[in-house]
Amino acid sequence: MARTTYQDLLDAGVHFGHLTRKWDPKMSQYIFMERNGIHIIDLNKTLSKVEEAAAAIKQIVKSGRKVLFVATKKQAKDIVAEHAKMVNMPFITERWLGGMLTNFATVRKSIKKMSNIDKLTKDGTYSNLSKKERLMIQRERIKLESLLGGISDLNRLPAALFLIDVKKEHIAVSEALKLNIPTFAMVDTNSDPSNIDFPIPANDDATKSISLITGIIIKAIEEGLEERKRDKEDETEKEAAVAKAKADAPEVADRSAATEGGKRRRTADVTAEAAETEAPAADSTEE
Repeated sequence: MARTTYQDLLDAGVHFGHLTRKWDPKMSQYIFMERNGIHIIDLNKTLSKVEEAAAAIKQIVKSGRKVLFVATKKQAKDIVAEHAKMVNMPFITERWLGGMLTNFATVRKSIKKMSNIDKLTKDGTYSNLSKKERLMIQRERIKLESLLGGISDLNRLPAALFLIDVKKEHIAVSEALKLNIPTFAMVDTNSDPSNIDFPIPANDDATKSISLITGIIIKAIEEGLEERKRDKEDETEKEAAVAKAKADAPEVADRSAATEGGKRRRTADVTAEAAETEAPAADSTEE
């Protein structure tokens, strides 16, 4: 079943590109026509590309890895943050810090610092500090939360990036390229899709368009998580069945041995009876 329809894309305004003078020639393969000085995106290409991206991202999530959502433009940040939280995926919506991926160890230190501040408030140490020190710590906590709050649970590099507007997030794209991290992105007519592994030609300025494409990716992630859960349950059931079979094996062996012993005893009894029956007959013959 298709994840979306041509009409849904049309209603969300996914087909509207930028002014023709702002276009990137590398997007020519995804442009259908020009109307009133604006490029129109080929929605047939969008449909196929979004299906391809959703299938690939589903497999990544099914393997138990994380996808980092990146959207720092005003009209996209709230939509992406809300959707990412639904599936417990990391996200960056305020500002991309240089070295977020290539210098991930340092970023992890900043995240650890944020958690240490939280510990201070819980163990009572925070209340023993002076008013000025508390204010400074509070300001630092708010700053760290705004920049790194979305990746506080990210313990290792993400398996993939999903970006809104690759032109604005070019630093994130270049870092992903250096680390060979797959990239999924909405690319408008003014963007360069050549550095994106799974480009989705779409209007990256309209909130409806962003919400629709992001929602499709989120549904694919939900499917991947659900399949991973089912696979784990099946594996647990198989392990339980194997363990039960091993536990039952000695009992079966004991029953088998007892049955075999009983058969041998019955055979011996029958042989003895036959021998006793033949013995008197032999004695009468001698007389």
